[in-house]
Amino acid sequence: MINSILEFNKSFVENKEYEKFITNKYPDKKIAIVTCMDTRLTELLPAALGFKNGDVKIIKNAGGTITHPFDSAMRSLLVAIYELGVNEIMVIGHTDCGVQHMDGKKMIEHMKQHGISQDHIDMIKYCGINLNEWLSGFNDTSEAVTETVDMIKNHPLIPTDITVRGFIMDSTTGKLNIVNI
Repeated sequence: MINSILEFNKSFVENKEYEKFITNKYPDKKIAIVTCMDTRLTELLPAALGFKNGDVKIIKNAGGTITHPFDSAMRSLLVAIYELGVNEIMVIGHTDCGVQHMDGKKMIEHMKQHGISQDHIDMIKYCGINLNEWLSGFNDTSEAVTETVDMIKNHPLIPTDITVRGFIMDSTTGKLNIVNI
């Protein structure tokens, strides 16, 4: 598959198809979005919200949540605010998320089936990481969005004048529903 992607990319560049996407690194709408990496949202989310290339910073991860106040998603938000001029943040969960009800124990079993040794799993545990908890999902999307919004709003490095709001998107229709926070 990667070779097919590389062939497509070569043609894309040679035909200058990139020209319609040219913009700079600063988001035109001064918004950052924390959302899920779900493939259904790749084109749906920007289309449903009227965003084009260059409008917003989109930070994607499994579940669209921030699980630690100093994880990479929070770091990306700080860069977006202090280096790129973002002044609003949208946290957008979605319906039928694969991380909802995800079971860390099952994922560890899948790892073992793929050849990850118990020694490596134990090493992670001895480093102070509760792997089962770290790999577990959430039960309620609204609660997960609320927790992420709260973490951002109460973060000691996020300015108080930054607007932070939470939403859940229907992963089929793109309808956005406000999470009451």
